[in-house]
Amino acid sequence: MTSPVFSAGLELREEGDGTRRLRGSFPYRKRAVIDSGGNGRRPRKEQFASRAFSFAVEDTERDIHLLIGHSFDRPLASRKAGTLSFTDSDDALTFEAVLTREIQRTTWGQDFLAAYAAGLITGLSPGFRVAPPEAVPRPEETVDEDPAEGNALIRTIFAAVLFEMSLVTRPAYPDTEADLRSFNPAPAAPHPMTDIMRRWRL
Repeated sequence: MTSPVFSAGLELREEGDGTRRLRGSFPYRKRAVIDSGGNGRRPRKEQFASRAFSFAVEDTERDIHLLIGHSFDRPLASRKAGTLSFTDSDDALTFEAVLTREIQRTTWGQDFLAAYAAGLITGLSPGFRVAPPEAVPRPEETVDEDPAEGNALIRTIFAAVLFEMSLVTRPAYPDTEADLRSFNPAPAAPHPMTDIMRRWRL
């Protein structure tokens, strides 16, 4: 699983029943610098095409979690629990999470609320897997940056399976902030077709 980061414009509000609602957006078509280059290396940037996560988001039976720092030991909400929902558009993937009273009483729930109040939680980072090319035509591509803008390699992800969205502290993408995974423009080693299709259905 992989993970970038974005300034999410997070909004937390209290409800009359003691729950809290958290809302944030992960923008599409925003470039993040993954490697600034140097020592013979070209800079590397990454972006997500519009609705890159539609495969998982549109599958309402697929569970997706809201976590702290990509830790499944620190969950805040999930779709199967009925406390996490998504709205997908050409511009961004927006989520709304209900933080129940029980979650707010956990140690990680209290840690999140304290860090958020202190302005330390500012971004989102999706945990995902890029779709295999055997299952989806052109799941990603890497091209040269426009020479007028620079000499970076630009990786665009068109199709990915979203497993979780994490709240994070360190910015990377504009308009959302999140930790970035490793960047490898070379194609992955081929897998048996049965394994590829099984991973895409996960």
